[in-house]
Amino acid sequence: MTSFNRSTSRRLKKLTQIPSVWEGDRRPLSSPNQQHSDSEAKGECILWVDYSQGLVRGMDVVASEIGPEAIVRTLMQAMEHPQSPARPARPQRIVVKDREIQFYLRGVLQDLDIAIDYAPELPLIDELFRGFTDLLDSQTPDLPPQYAQILREKAFAIWQAAPWEFLEEQQILSIEINKWDVETLYASVMGMLGMEYGILFYRSQESLKRFRAAVLRDEQSTEHLEEAFLKQDCLFLTFESTDETDEDEDEKGDLADLPLSEIDPNFGNIHPLEGLRSVLYDEEALVIFVAIESLSRFIRDRRQELHQDIFPTLSRRYRISLPQSEESTKSVAVTVSTMPQLAAELEEMAGFGDDDQEIGNLGSPTFQSLQDDLIPEDSFLSLGVVSWEMLEYLRKGVSYHPVGEIKQVGDGFPVILIQTSRPKAKTVIERIETAGGLRAICFNPGADPFDGDRYDLGLLQTQNGELFLFGEFLDEDPIHVEARKKWNQRCKKTKGYCGLIIAKGLTGASRGNPQLRDMMALFEGRSLSPKDLGIGTLQLMPQLKFE
Repeated sequence: MTSFNRSTSRRLKKLTQIPSVWEGDRRPLSSPNQQHSDSEAKGECILWVDYSQGLVRGMDVVASEIGPEAIVRTLMQAMEHPQSPARPARPQRIVVKDREIQFYLRGVLQDLDIAIDYAPELPLIDELFRGFTDLLDSQTPDLPPQYAQILREKAFAIWQAAPWEFLEEQQILSIEINKWDVETLYASVMGMLGMEYGILFYRSQESLKRFRAAVLRDEQSTEHLEEAFLKQDCLFLTFESTDETDEDEDEKGDLADLPLSEIDPNFGNIHPLEGLRSVLYDEEALVIFVAIESLSRFIRDRRQELHQDIFPTLSRRYRISLPQSEESTKSVAVTVSTMPQLAAELEEMAGFGDDDQEIGNLGSPTFQSLQDDLIPEDSFLSLGVVSWEMLEYLRKGVSYHPVGEIKQVGDGFPVILIQTSRPKAKTVIERIETAGGLRAICFNPGADPFDGDRYDLGLLQTQNGELFLFGEFLDEDPIHVEARKKWNQRCKKTKGYCGLIIAKGLTGASRGNPQLRDMMALFEGRSLSPKDLGIGTLQLMPQLKFE
């Protein structure tokens, strides 16, 4: 058994011993009448009170797995650093209601001349814990207990469906419910930028448009943005990491990279007169259950169409069975529809049309046959990112061809890196420079009509309109699919700006991992979608060239 150091015992014995009886105990913090998550149920409260004076001298909350030493540490605080208005002192007698604690304290405190007794009841501590229990029982849980588990299950289903991989925030889906005083919800999916993941279910188009307009008007004003945020009228589902450590936003990484066990769904309500409330009441829980379930089914049924570059017109009706409740209704008919017209209106409001026109002009030169002789066949190729710090080094240390002012948003600058031998790298650089420099980078669909394979073709467009093939990737290659997902997210953050790095050292020690000294040129350009390029699916011709 661990005991005090002699110096600690001498120090404690110097405290004035007062003729009082102290009660001590350790009990679970949660109320037995409430359902709690594991993290909440593990906490235990340690209390030391002066029964003679009716004072709390020491209190601490510890994890349930912490050993009996914790109750001694709290007792030392109660003696040497008690809560006000008590003063440092040593009791004559201690009473506990746990035999194990009694025997443990007798061994630890044997040199302090304190009697350690047992009692089946501790009146003052019992009264205090009853007060704690009443307080816990009076608190409203974040979710109605009867719906908590099924709502979390539906939230995880949405997380795994990942609608943010193909739906942008302005691509609104309407969910017509006509129940619980809710006619239609307007779902806005967050997450394509890899920053915040979730779904906002607006109760009206007016609230959605008003918030978007306020954000565009006051995007530089934190105070005004917060005011606009609190004036929304919506239910929400958001996702966070279970790791609540205080970490800089820029260092947290992408939530989508975490395993499901480290994802935590959160529900709530925002209203101009209520503000933000992270609690759902019964009717709200049923509304958001129906909304999430119908949205999950729609995404499952229409996933392929929703992946199209053009936001399609789609609609589907579902009958959603309700979880057990006091509701007499057993199911609700729900209609989920896309809203291309509203999406176009929101894009116009955000000025997306101007960007589209600028990008559209990039792809406007008359299409000539695709050339595949720019990039050497044995080159190493990768889709990746360079840090903003590395980008500054590159701009100063290599042949640099800028495209415009690029805001440093996200984890870095998206780049295509091509590594070849030094002579071949010089030839590639000279050809791009002769063509006026890099205009754009695009991934365009390709197909082989002979074996049915479908490809994602990496294309470089130069300023004179020429197109060069730099890579052929099978659509079903999971590594490329993940790399493309990251590429799209990063280009979205940089407003379409990206780059091409040409490096040497293919036959040296840095093969496949070129260092700064190996990089010879940086061409900045814009990322184009197949729609922007406007050349359709390229077919493999018999001469083995995509044309």
